[in-house]
Order: sequence, then structure tokens, then C-alpha cells
Amino acid sequence: MQWLRRNLVVIAGLCTLAYLILPNVVVTVFSFNNPTGRFNYAWQEFSLDAWKDPCGVADLCGSLALSLQIALWATIGATVLGAMIAFALVRYRFRARGAVNSLIFLPMAMPEIVMAASLLALFLNMGVQLGFWTILIAHVMFCLSFVVAAVKARVLSMDPRLEEAARDLYAGPVQTFLRVTLPIAAPGIAAGALLSFALSFDDFIITNFNSGNTVTFPMFVWGSAQRGTPVQINVIGTAMFVIAVLVVVVGQMVGTRRKKAQHK
Repeated sequence: MQWLRRNLVVIAGLCTLAYLILPNVVVTVFSFNNPTGRFNYAWQEFSLDAWKDPCGVADLCGSLALSLQIALWATIGATVLGAMIAFALVRYRFRARGAVNSLIFLPMAMPEIVMAASLLALFLNMGVQLGFWTILIAHVMFCLSFVVAAVKARVLSMDPRLEEAARDLYAGPVQTFLRVTLPIAAPGIAAGALLSFALSFDDFIITNFNSGNTVTFPMFVWGSAQRGTPVQINVIGTAMFVIAVLVVVVGQMVGTRRKKAQHK
């Protein structure tokens, strides 16, 4: 009992982690399945056919490429705008600052379907044709608040004396920002960018409202589930999961090496 009490937090953490990873394990296992029917829900036999030809299903890789393209541009747009907004909210005092600070977090608080319907009404009233650009604008709007939250938390934790020291050493505003402020804020900006990419790539509700005839990867998966689930979807999901894990591991390794180098 004493051992259980001492390790209760660790055990709870491991159980939670296992609960979160279990769906990904199921997807990975079934990416090697060779189903007999249209639905890939029951294990039949081991096969590498889907991995040899991940684009064997019509329009799958096209929708995947479109989702990656939208996620990339949405990440760039949301990260640039979100970082500037975060710096403005933390460093400057202006009228309606409190109102802006509250409004910027509304997309995080409201249900996605409300924002999706609002954007759809806006685009229709403006006469904008639904498609790639409406999805991109909607994704930037949705991801913006998450970037602001990540960057703002990082900027609030910065020591202003470091920037004052740079100015005392005759560094100009641009030099101070590029050599001191930006490197310190970089982890928060990177976190916001990665979160934006994941949210944009994975989004279905907002995309479904504002896509028109454009089909992204989440919409392709949803449509395929109605008539059959090809194994290639599991292959793409497994590949994306592995890439995400590798990015996190590499980031942790780089951060650990930097800390060791600073201590030396």
C-alpha cells in the first residue's frame, strides 16, 4: 500500500497516457490489415499492400496534399498575426485593450459550429465563392487565438532587463528584437505554430461549412466512412502520428542539448 501511495501519481499519468495512445495503436495495427470487405474494422490478415501503395484510393493523396497546403499557409498567417497581437497586448497600452484581449479569445471559448456558421454567413453575404481561400481564412481565424495564448504566455515570462541591457550596449530596436526578444519568445511562437498546424490539418467542422466543393483530408475520411474505410487512411494516419512524435522527440533533444551547453 505504501508503494502504491508513493507512485499513485506516476501510475495515473501512465494510465492516462495509455488511454490517449490506444486509438493511435489501433490505427497503426489496422494499417497492416487486409480486410475482406469494404470496412476495415475486423482483423483478417497481415499485409503490406496499403503501405506499398498509400495513394491507391482515388483522391486520397490529393485531399491530403490540399490539407497540408492549407495547414501550412494557415500556420504562417496565424503565427505572424498572433505573435504581433501578443506582443501588442503585453507591451503596449491602448484604448480598448481589454476588449481586444477578450475578443481575441472568443474562438477558443465558443463552439466550433458557431464560428463555422458565422463565417459561412459572412462569406455568403459578401458573395465570396467557397473553396480554398475561404477555408484558409477560416482556419487562420480559428488558429489565431491559440497562437496569441501561447506567445502571450511566453512574452509575459520574459525578463525586461535583458532588453534594457541590450539597449544599454547600444543595440537599436531592430537589433534588440532580433537578437534578444525573438530568440527568447521563439519557443512560444514555435508552440503556437505547431498547434496551429495540427488544428488546421485536423479540422472538420469549420472546413465542412466553408469548403464548397473542396475536399480536404478530414472530409475525405468522413465521406469514406459512409461507404467503406480503405486501409490507406490508417496508413496516412499512422505516418502523421509518427512524424508528430519525431518532431516532439527532436525538439526535446535539441532543448536538452541547449540547456547542457548553457550550463557548461
